[in-house]
Amino acid sequence: MGGHYEKDLFRQLQEVMERCDKLENKLEETRTEERAKTSTQIGILKTEHKAEVREMKERISSLEKENEGLKEENQLLKDDNERMKRILNNDSSNTSLPPSTDQKGKSANTYNSRENTGKKCGGQKGHKGKTLTRQAIEDKIEKGIFRHKVVDKGEPAGKYVSRYVVDLEIIPTVTELRFYADGDGKITIPEEYRSEVIYGPVIKAMAVDLYSDGVVANDRIGSFINAISGNALELSEGSIYNFCNSFAHKCAGSISQIEDGILNSSVAGTDATTVTTNGVQTYIRNFSTDEYVLYKSMQNKDIKSMREIGVMANYTGIFVNDHETAAYHFGDDNAECNVHLIRYLTKNTQECGGTWSAEMTKLLLSMNVERNLLILNGGTSFSEGEVARYEAEYDKIVANGREENEKTQGKYARKDENALLNRLEKYKRNHLLFLHDFRIPFSNNRSEQDLRKSKNRQKMAGGFRKQSGSEMYCSIMSVIETCKRKGMPLFDNIISIFRGTPAIF
Repeated sequence: MGGHYEKDLFRQLQEVMERCDKLENKLEETRTEERAKTSTQIGILKTEHKAEVREMKERISSLEKENEGLKEENQLLKDDNERMKRILNNDSSNTSLPPSTDQKGKSANTYNSRENTGKKCGGQKGHKGKTLTRQAIEDKIEKGIFRHKVVDKGEPAGKYVSRYVVDLEIIPTVTELRFYADGDGKITIPEEYRSEVIYGPVIKAMAVDLYSDGVVANDRIGSFINAISGNALELSEGSIYNFCNSFAHKCAGSISQIEDGILNSSVAGTDATTVTTNGVQTYIRNFSTDEYVLYKSMQNKDIKSMREIGVMANYTGIFVNDHETAAYHFGDDNAECNVHLIRYLTKNTQECGGTWSAEMTKLLLSMNVERNLLILNGGTSFSEGEVARYEAEYDKIVANGREENEKTQGKYARKDENALLNRLEKYKRNHLLFLHDFRIPFSNNRSEQDLRKSKNRQKMAGGFRKQSGSEMYCSIMSVIETCKRKGMPLFDNIISIFRGTPAIF
């Protein structure tokens, strides 16, 4: 029994062990299957995850590109917004634009920095007025300046009281010129009388005066002269043009004198402005001194065109200009207009918010005030120490400007500020030439004011039809403005030129 019992137990143990082995094998198979399934699922999940990750990366890349595009677009909009703000902020106080371009609604007096004083309109208390006096009238009657006639009011007997009425009598007059035959029976008629009827110098002078000094259109000139003659005259627009054209040709001798006067001057201002000729942009350049004004028509504004102007090419004095660097090729030296510079300094102060440009404006103005006071007291120059002090202050402000420029916000504002600082450094001597030589004006305003007449003509007529019309206008205005500058009787000199006697400058 015992032996069989042990065998049975051993067999049972073997069976249990076999079953354990089978279970282990089955478990291993199950594990292997599970591992395979898990590996497959992980592989699938990895593949799916990789695709999702790739898709997300592509999406992120696309969004990053879109974001960069939006950043660039946003920067462009910011730059454009800055540019538009700067343009809208431009006016005659901070650029070279004329007051006529200033924003609508701006009060009239702010164009030239004038402020309302609150005083009543008209002559102020203590102002010496001008009026006709009896003594002045009687002196002119005695000298034959006024024709004198008497009109009795009441019976001409006994005591009376006189009152004078000053007026003009416009009476159309015809002068008949009779040319007689000489000993040989030949009648010689000068070329100027080739037509049987011509207009006299007074009518022609009136037309030229209205055209130039009056800035009146040709058709309106004809209408006005016809009207004051009681419509006895029948002047046409073509006649007015012919009068002006004839006068321009007769001015040749006077123009030559004006050119010589400018060439002999030590300092001359020059500037140029645009005008329209037959729908194309052209230019009128002027030269201004204390005694002379010269206008020249130009189709272009380049150095080659400047060289074709004899006065500019042959001038050996000092030109004053509005930072027109092409003009630096002419003259012995060049001075910069500081009023022109101050406009750009003002614009920089408004846009950049720094302090250096306002300090530079203050310095330049104080230099001019001190110079004017010195001249008023008989001074002829600053001392070397004073000039050195002013120049050191100038350099210090420019250096401060460099530091402020690094912090300036806005692409265009920073760029323009840097250009302005470069200009102040490069052309320092030209801007401060008025400190070294008291003949040099602080600004080129006189030349700009002389050139403004051309803009008035442009506004009135819209331009010139041909280049010869622009040249005619320049010749006429040169003589007219020089006569005015020298205090010469304008109308009398126009008549003299028509009669063949050049104005003596």
